[in-house]
Amino acid sequence: MCGDCTKAVAPDRGTTCLEGGCYFLNYKGCAKCHKLDTPKATEATTTSNDGEEEITFTHLCKHCDHEIAKHTYTFKVEEGFQEYMMLCKLCGRGNDTVSVLPNDPRRGAPLF
Repeated sequence: MCGDCTKAVAPDRGTTCLEGGCYFLNYKGCAKCHKLDTPKATEATTTSNDGEEEITFTHLCKHCDHEIAKHTYTFKVEEGFQEYMMLCKLCGRGNDTVSVLPNDPRRGAPLF
């Protein structure tokens, strides 16, 4: 994986978790062939283990197949919450937790 192809290495993306695609705004261009074009991705690999699903793929330069970054996206349901996590040198790092219940118990009672 190459840190020279990105403007920032694994920037904080807050609650943004991409299952596919890429964060093009963080792409500086290929450090090997010096071309700036949308990276391509390898075929995604999905693994499931104890209710946790992990999707991994690699971002590559579409001109010279230079490896830009490995992308990992994780999803699991735990104690009534869906948990998402993303880690990638190009797309950044992010995580989010969403309640599976209609009313999120972490938030206060409705005002109305």
